[in-house]
Amino acid sequence: MRSQFCRAVTGAALLGVFVVASLGAQQTERDDNTGFGTTSAEFLLLGAGARGAALGNSFAAIVTDPTALYWNPAGAAEMMRPGFTFSTYSYLADSRYSWGGVAFPFNDGQSTIGFQFGTFGFGEQAVYTIASPNGDGTTYSVNESFAGVTYAQNFSDRFSAGITGKFISDQLADSKAQGFALDFGAGFHALIAEKPVRASFVIANLGSTLTHTGTGLDVNVNRPAPPGQQDLPQDPQPARYTTVAFGLPVVFRIGLSYEFVSSASSRLTLLGNFEQPNNSNPTAGGGLEYALMDISQSGFTVMARGSYDYKSDNNFTQDPTLEAGFATQASNQGLDGLALGGGLAYARGDFSVSLDYAYRHLGILGGTNVFGATLHW
Repeated sequence: MRSQFCRAVTGAALLGVFVVASLGAQQTERDDNTGFGTTSAEFLLLGAGARGAALGNSFAAIVTDPTALYWNPAGAAEMMRPGFTFSTYSYLADSRYSWGGVAFPFNDGQSTIGFQFGTFGFGEQAVYTIASPNGDGTTYSVNESFAGVTYAQNFSDRFSAGITGKFISDQLADSKAQGFALDFGAGFHALIAEKPVRASFVIANLGSTLTHTGTGLDVNVNRPAPPGQQDLPQDPQPARYTTVAFGLPVVFRIGLSYEFVSSASSRLTLLGNFEQPNNSNPTAGGGLEYALMDISQSGFTVMARGSYDYKSDNNFTQDPTLEAGFATQASNQGLDGLALGGGLAYARGDFSVSLDYAYRHLGILGGTNVFGATLHW
């Protein structure tokens, strides 16, 4: 079994090298063909759960609670009891992102079905135009959401896989778009030196494009006169802007974990990940989770977490002509990808509940606080 795990890890490493090498070759030929700003519905990348927020993209390697529906569908197959998770946090410009998921194991714990939802947006924002720089008296809202269903299966005592189908709705004021996406995940776990080791492989948001339509694109225009002829008075004619279809933010992730300390009273897990999105540069990172379990046989467990994901696209060259305020903020760009957090859990019999918190740094955009709760029964 150890040799199987080694082959799996070696294959993942070779695949990562191939991807990076391919990207390097493409950039040599075309300078930089990274698809910055070419995808829509990027709220699909905002995560699930405070535990996942604290451990970053490395979390996909060890997730076995309802947030597996988002991070790695294969992890849901390892749930032994039904569970529900909800998390929420304030994002930028008074926007909010919330996620919830519920999963139900069946077939003697060999299979799991789950349902999830995520929503992002803000409401009642004033409309400013060139003609009305102080606002024209109207407001607009943004509501982006997705709903998904997951099926996960254990194919052996070491290997599991899962698939998620997601319906996506993107409403921007009076225009909207809809789409569909699939997530695929696989997980492999074994023992090395009597300690758990895990590997995960995930492809997320593989699906359709989004094209916005709706009354928000309606305008009244005057038809120009043919060349050489004088414009005549006319009533504005109704027309509608056409929009370009944008793809979804597809992500490929590889995750690894090793329980450096594994005992009945404490656990220390080391995590690592590699990620290749289709709209940005590759990223890599790592995390750490420590758990002090069943303290004095009280049923309480205390957890501390931290992670950092390196994002090379944040290392932009500082422009000396920038205003001092922005330059000061830009000095924090290297902190983007840093996350810290912890949790408190209580278990008694088949019932357990956990409350989790995470702080995520968003570089020049500041930081945010993530709160989450998980219930198993």
